[in-house]
Amino acid sequence: MSSPALSPMKRSWVVIACAAFIVTLAMGVRQSFGLFLPQMSVDIGISRSDFGLAMALQNLLFGLVQPFVGALADKHGAGRVVLAGALLYALGLIGAAFATDAIGLHISFGIFIGMAQSATTFVVVLGAVGRVVSPEKRSTAFGIVTAGGSLGQFLVVPLASILLRDIGYHETLWIMAGLVALCGLLAIGVAGRPDGGATLAVEEQGAREALREAAVHRGYWLLNAGFFVCGFHIAFIATHLPAYLDDKGLGIEIGAQVLALVGLFNILGSYIFGRAGDVMRQKYVLSALYTARSAVIALFLFVPLSHASALAFAGAMGFLWLGTIPLTSGIVGRIFGVRHLSMLYGIVFLSHQIGSFFGAWMAGLIFDATGSYNIAWGFAIALGLFAGLVHLPIADAPVKRLQAA
Repeated sequence: MSSPALSPMKRSWVVIACAAFIVTLAMGVRQSFGLFLPQMSVDIGISRSDFGLAMALQNLLFGLVQPFVGALADKHGAGRVVLAGALLYALGLIGAAFATDAIGLHISFGIFIGMAQSATTFVVVLGAVGRVVSPEKRSTAFGIVTAGGSLGQFLVVPLASILLRDIGYHETLWIMAGLVALCGLLAIGVAGRPDGGATLAVEEQGAREALREAAVHRGYWLLNAGFFVCGFHIAFIATHLPAYLDDKGLGIEIGAQVLALVGLFNILGSYIFGRAGDVMRQKYVLSALYTARSAVIALFLFVPLSHASALAFAGAMGFLWLGTIPLTSGIVGRIFGVRHLSMLYGIVFLSHQIGSFFGAWMAGLIFDATGSYNIAWGFAIALGLFAGLVHLPIADAPVKRLQAA
């Protein structure tokens, strides 16, 4: 529960800080999983598509349970949900350390961690943040929390690379489990039932009514379509870029460097795109972001591959990496309000994770079938252009219920 001794402003910064650190740990560990592919595939004796399927299941479960977890957080508060997710996350990592075949990896890395991530990342904590900040500052606050995920990527991915090199993947997974367990302590900062305040009183509405309202809103489904593309891009690059660069002769170490650089640049990108969402039409910023992703990928494939070009690609893509999150969640909150933000954004995030499923798994299947990622890169470019178009016609004004209030 929130402390009565804290002013609203101090309380909002406590929630933002704890939410950011939760995402830092949970997403930082998650973004390191691609580095485990070479060691685990050899030691367990599985193919890249087997590993990719484990990541795909993780992303799919991450999304499938997200609306239900979001509804629980909307009803009971984010603190309890984050605590349960942190414990399950640690259990999944420990289970992966004991996996001896593809099935064991699919259960631990795929099912357990996928479900846990839905309770320890953006949807749950952004709902808590959205209820303690004013609407005109909401996108910026979301950008700060999103930047936490990038800080985790910048810090945890290099740590995972060093540990993998020095002590192997079994012990590294145990250390990662200890890190995500810390999210349980930080859950205190986002705890509290979302059942008060003038804003929520204005938006009082049952979950079923909120779902019906969103289901008939055309812009809501366009957001779902666009976020599918974001998921495809993120999962494909995070899972397969290190192996792609290793295949091209740059070595596996550069994989950690590029993923860390993605995280570093996205700290800036998440904040800037979040800030832009408070001063510009969010749908236009999203359209430009997705189009820019396609241009960056095309340029990366066009120029000769080198250490420098890989790092330049990482910086550019990192700047565009998770800026979609404060903008997309900001549009959901703007249109429908924040009372059921975790649930409604959770459904949009499900679309993101379906895209992640295909980005992680399909790219592995394409590689196993053709020995190349070229077709997968082509899909990434085409989907980015598609997403750039579908955001333009979104009607992003608040629904009549909120306008009347």
